[in-house]
This record gives sequence, structure tokens and C-alpha cells, in this order.
Amino acid sequence: MTAVPPSPLAAKARRVAALIRKEGWQIVRDPSSFAIGVVLPLMLILLFGYAMSLDVKHVPIAVVLEDPSAQGREIAASFQLSSYFNTRVTRSMAEAQEEMLSGEIDGIVRVPADFARRVAQGDGQVQLIVNGIDGNTARIVEAYAAAAVAQSGARLDAEGQDDSASGGQATVESQLWFNSANDSRYFLVPGLIVLIITLIGAFMTSMVVAREWERGTFEALFVTPVRTDEILLGKTVPYFLLGLGGMLLSMAAAKFMFHVPIRGSLTALMGVSMLYLLVSVATGLLISSSLKSQFLSSQVTLLVTFMPALMLSGFIYDLRSVPLAIRLISYLVPARYYVILLQTLFLAGDVWSVIWPNALILAVVAVVLLALTRRATRKSLG
Repeated sequence: MTAVPPSPLAAKARRVAALIRKEGWQIVRDPSSFAIGVVLPLMLILLFGYAMSLDVKHVPIAVVLEDPSAQGREIAASFQLSSYFNTRVTRSMAEAQEEMLSGEIDGIVRVPADFARRVAQGDGQVQLIVNGIDGNTARIVEAYAAAAVAQSGARLDAEGQDDSASGGQATVESQLWFNSANDSRYFLVPGLIVLIITLIGAFMTSMVVAREWERGTFEALFVTPVRTDEILLGKTVPYFLLGLGGMLLSMAAAKFMFHVPIRGSLTALMGVSMLYLLVSVATGLLISSSLKSQFLSSQVTLLVTFMPALMLSGFIYDLRSVPLAIRLISYLVPARYYVILLQTLFLAGDVWSVIWPNALILAVVAVVLLALTRRATRKSLG
């Protein structure tokens, strides 16, 4: 009895499954793949999450209290009770300036001798001197100090101790949207997930095809009926699944270790994350297929994926503040769109007017990269 040959689709599925099993065993035999896909994400999110913060706390300052009146003491108390400052009170401006020059303190708050009298006249002023070597920190300290002074004035008004002021005092009621805790980790941790997925997705696959060329195992595929798209699918699926595991670990750490809220739907979050992981995997495969050298592929991958994701995605720097030419270049970086998506889904919720356009851009990038990878691999095999 003549055996019925399998259908072309069934034969294709068997070939792809065989390639996936072969690549899966390669991952199991190679500890570095597990280290990059699982251990590295945990290390990065722990190190960056705990060590990296844009919040400024416990700033050492000196309060020069030249006016020991109730108003002056209230100003000093506002700084002493604040968690943002480590405050010492002195009555000597010269002593405070010496400590500033020696680096012992980063700021001086001077309450002048006529402060109470000027407050009664409606023009009381407090002098603030801040170490401006780190401009960003200096601006934050200025804002904290202004808030402390404003709070002291509000408390004096509430206690009826500032009735002699000639004019009414305005108070500011502020509210933070999306980050009511005012914690920079809410902003940084989603960006860290972008870096981790970029690194594990692109870096792992950047050496897959190159390794086959260096070991000479690609030649064995030439005599088989396997096709280019089947080779790419067989190499994409295992590393995509490994990267998916690292991505899930990172998101779990963001939620349960750093307590970053997830206000959007998990379906949308997983969908856009898998889409960006596909972009990263396709980028690594394209580089690996084009260069055929593991060392060169790894170096180029770090240069064209990780560095732009770090510097040009909006993860650390507000892209609206950079020069126009750099801002235009950032539109070529896929990580930019994923940063927007994660920050929206984590902190704002399902804002579809933001989600759909950015997700569509990532989908187009993924299709283009996979098409270029197929073309580069076909040329190599040909």
C-alpha cells in the first residue's frame, strides 16, 4: 500500500518544529542564554530600581537664623521637619559659607535680622543659596525650599501669628496626576523594562545566525528542504519565549517589589510588550544575518539598540528639551514608542489615543525588520 505523502503545510510545520526543538536544546546547553534571558533582567531591575532615583532627599543645609522671632523659628522648623533636608541651625553666615565651600552642606537658608518686621510690612524675604554644580539637583532643592517656606507661612496664618501682615497671603494647592506619590521610580521602572527587553531580545538573537556561520552548521541546512522563513521562525520562537519570561519577571518586580501601579489593562500591556519584544528579536536576527560574526554582531547590537534606547527613548531625558535635530533622530528609535506605551499603561491607564498610534508604529517596524532579515538570510543562503 502506497504511503500518502504529507501535505506541504504539515511538512512545513514539522520542519519548523524540528528547528525550534534544535534551537531550544541549544539554549538549554548554553548557560549564557539562560543568564541573559532570566538572570540579567533580575540583576538590572534590582540594581537600577534600587540604586537609580531622581528624587533628592536628606540634602545637608544650614539655616542661618539671624531673627529668633516666631516667624524665623517657624522657617527653621519647616526645614528641620522635612525629610528632604538634613538641617543644622546657626546664627553665623560666615560659618555657613565656610561649610558650603568645604562641601559639608549643599545649601544655605538665611533668615535676615529684620525678617519679622518685613513680614509685618508684607515683604518678608528669605535668602536661599544653593550649590549649583549639579544644576538639576540645585533646581529641585530650590523648589523644595520654596515649598518649605510657603508651608511655614501657611502654618503661621493658621495659628493666627501673622495677623500683622498688611496683605493677604496666597496659598497654593497642588495635585500630581499619574504619580501622586511623587516617586521617581514610577517613572524610571517602566523605562528599565524597555532597556531590559531591548537587551535580552536583541542581544540574544544577535549571535544566533552568526554562531551558525562560525561553526559551519549552516552548510548542513543547504542540503535540506528547509526554507529561509522556516529557519527564521525556528530561531525566533525559542528566543522570543525566553525573552517573554524575562519580560514577565521584570513586570512582576515592577509591581510587587517597587509597587509601581498598573492602571491599564494587562491585555494591552502584554500585547504591546510582545510587539516590542518581536521588534528587538527581529533587530538582533537582522544584525546576526548580515554580519556573520558573533563578536561584531554583539558590538553592533549594543551600539544600535541599547545605547539609543538608553539615551533617545525618553527614559531618562525629556525629549522636548533636547535640540531639534536629536529629537528628530529619536523618532527612528523603536524604544521611544514603547517607553510612551509603558508609562501610559502603568501610570495613566488605557488611553487608546496614545496606545493605538504607538503600537501601530511598532507593528510596522517589526514587519519591516522581519522582511529585511528574510532578505538578508536568503542572500546568505543563496
